[in-house]
Amino acid sequence: MQLNELKDAFVTHLEAEKHASPNTVSAYGRDLDALIAFVDERASERPGRRATQRLDVYVLRAWLGDLARTCKPSSVARKIASVRAFCRWMKQKGHSDVNPAAELASPKVRRELPTFLSAEDAALVIESPDPDNTGARRAEEAVALRDRAFLELLYAAGLRVSEACGLDLANLSLSERTVRVMGKGRKERIVPIGSKAEEALAEWLAVRSELAHARTLFIDPHAVFVSTRGRRLGPRAAQLIVRRYGLVGAGRADLHPHAMRHTCATHLLDGGADLRAIQEMLGHSSLSTTQRYTHVSVAHLLSVYDAAHPLASKRSQADARAGAARPPLRPAAGADPRKERMR
Repeated sequence: MQLNELKDAFVTHLEAEKHASPNTVSAYGRDLDALIAFVDERASERPGRRATQRLDVYVLRAWLGDLARTCKPSSVARKIASVRAFCRWMKQKGHSDVNPAAELASPKVRRELPTFLSAEDAALVIESPDPDNTGARRAEEAVALRDRAFLELLYAAGLRVSEACGLDLANLSLSERTVRVMGKGRKERIVPIGSKAEEALAEWLAVRSELAHARTLFIDPHAVFVSTRGRRLGPRAAQLIVRRYGLVGAGRADLHPHAMRHTCATHLLDGGADLRAIQEMLGHSSLSTTQRYTHVSVAHLLSVYDAAHPLASKRSQADARAGAARPPLRPAAGADPRKERMR
């Protein structure tokens, strides 16, 4: 089989057997298309070899070296993951005797802190769609109510944009204040929502029929969120909604739907939620993914340290007695008193 045929079979394997998300399938397919094109360009240098034999560790390293000139380390790491999965699958299926990608080393990726909003800015963003300022047109009022409900749901439930756009009416329970979503790997989970989100969703559902197609009167019978033509709201349109109200409400032109998910997780952690509970709510398969939010909540970590560490309270009492016996010392200029306490 040619590499293109093997790639197509591998993509089918991802969809049908691994239940990978459409975004993952699309990204892996693009990565492998670029690799196969690179291998075909070098085919003339190694005539007479089978397609799978041309895909060896030397070609892979040459391809990655070429990518390193233009791609970020995170993008290169993702492409390596695609190639590793493809080569591992070829060996398992007997299309190749060896796995050339097993010898590849991933670049060191610097994990950036997630983008999130303060509680005040999050409220400003969510309250920006004001149906009272839309004029007399009922469709414009319905759009404002839809946008507000969508923002409330992203913040209240911490959903991925694909999960929010793919939410069906049958999986929304306002009486129980829960939503049933289909996450990565086709894993279902039930996520609670707050009273504000419940109210916003109820107001939106009451006017949802106003967004039926003007000519055909079509409206998606399943989707919770629909466009002005009655079709299911897409991720691209959702990104534009968040960006628009991020700029209007908080002056943030860089806001995106995943930032609302980050904001939800960060505020839950600040409020004292257990990291395991946040993991279940967000649908993370690994706790290490959820742990990234601890880096943006130092104040919460310090409070947990003081409450839980056996020596923290003793040291605090000793500091209090020592402080009563002598005048308080002023911290050095620029020093963080929280860090001084941790020493």
